[in-house]
Amino acid sequence: MRRLAILTLLAAAAHAQNGQKWVTSWAASVQGPYPSGNASAQPDLRFAFPNPAAGARDQTFRLMMLPDLWGKRVRVRFSNVFGTRPVTFDGVYAGLAVSGGALVRGANRQVHFDRKESVTIAPGKWLWSDAVDLPFVNDPGAMAGRRLAISFHIGDESGPMTWHAKGLTTSYVSRPGSGALGSSEDEAAFPFTTTSWYFVDAIDVMAPSATKVVVALGDSITDGTASTLNGDDRWPNALARRLHAAFGDRVAVVNAGIGGNRVSGPEEYSVEHPFAGGPSALQRLDRDVLSLSGVAAVIWLEGINDFATAANAPVGQVTRSMREGVERMRAQLHGVRVIGATVVSAIGSTNAAHGSAEEDRKRRELNQWIRSSGVFDAVADFDQATLDPVTGGLRPEFVPDSTTGGPGDKLHPNRAGYLAMAAAIDLQSILR
Repeated sequence: MRRLAILTLLAAAAHAQNGQKWVTSWAASVQGPYPSGNASAQPDLRFAFPNPAAGARDQTFRLMMLPDLWGKRVRVRFSNVFGTRPVTFDGVYAGLAVSGGALVRGANRQVHFDRKESVTIAPGKWLWSDAVDLPFVNDPGAMAGRRLAISFHIGDESGPMTWHAKGLTTSYVSRPGSGALGSSEDEAAFPFTTTSWYFVDAIDVMAPSATKVVVALGDSITDGTASTLNGDDRWPNALARRLHAAFGDRVAVVNAGIGGNRVSGPEEYSVEHPFAGGPSALQRLDRDVLSLSGVAAVIWLEGINDFATAANAPVGQVTRSMREGVERMRAQLHGVRVIGATVVSAIGSTNAAHGSAEEDRKRRELNQWIRSSGVFDAVADFDQATLDPVTGGLRPEFVPDSTTGGPGDKLHPNRAGYLAMAAAIDLQSILR
């Protein structure tokens, strides 16, 4: 491990001299051990993972990710943060997806760890792979919208699997006992689908040193609940497209949302007693924001889950926690801009935990603090962009669910709502 760290630092220093650096181009905050979480449109996984406590067994994952920036050189971060036993990863590959679980022929490259073909990660730990050259990336800008396929094999039973539940992207898994299949470019060996991501929580690309990374930190509304499956139309996705149209490849947006997440709760979190919304924003801040590469701005949208029936936190507790989080970001990320996002309405929600008048009173009080406290460098007024002034809830066209259809829950905006939220952000306020 020490040798790997030294090699990584030397490589980074060499590239820095050439005007390049690592920047995070994709992220998915790990939230707990599978199946604790809030997945969307999840297939029945009992054939892929017959025993959740045992996890994966001698099988291969093929996870599909959408880098916000492509580069000719990448590295991948693997996490066993919520595991209870060491997990060995081998047969790791990075390839270019073509359709379904298939890859572009000749575009699958093996990934190493300290120049070895496998690595074992202890419980509670994570680590980066070696750099991988992608010769098929001739023009990074022309790769926009293409998916990177990360394939890896787990031999022995993994035990509880560290995961991100709400991927809203179809990935693929082989049968238990099927062996190491990551080198295969076809999809025949990957019969099972999942809309979640496992073990991988970040991807870096080597990019020009002026590149800036924007992190969207939040709960299910940032994670993309009610957006289109495989449509990449969460508000951070829509914001990324606006930024690229304005600034080209000088910026990347990554998503650090977790469905059900809170700013300041739960007070305690453990693998043995997980919370579906994951550790609080403050508890996960180091891993999900501060440890990412090239972060220049953070847009923070959270609070509604703190005011839900089960939590019922005082507004003062949430504002104190947000102030602490902003102070930590500014202390550790030199020159970072932190944008506070106002919380959208949940009035009339069909979700039993949300929609009360008391919750809405607290939400409006929090929003006033976000707008007027001076804690943030700027404000993204998502509330104003989505509010129906007649009902006090979401505008009616933002309610119907875009993931699976249906009437929506009046808590999560749909695709149209997320587009409106992204359009409400002043781009100059992010990169000033």
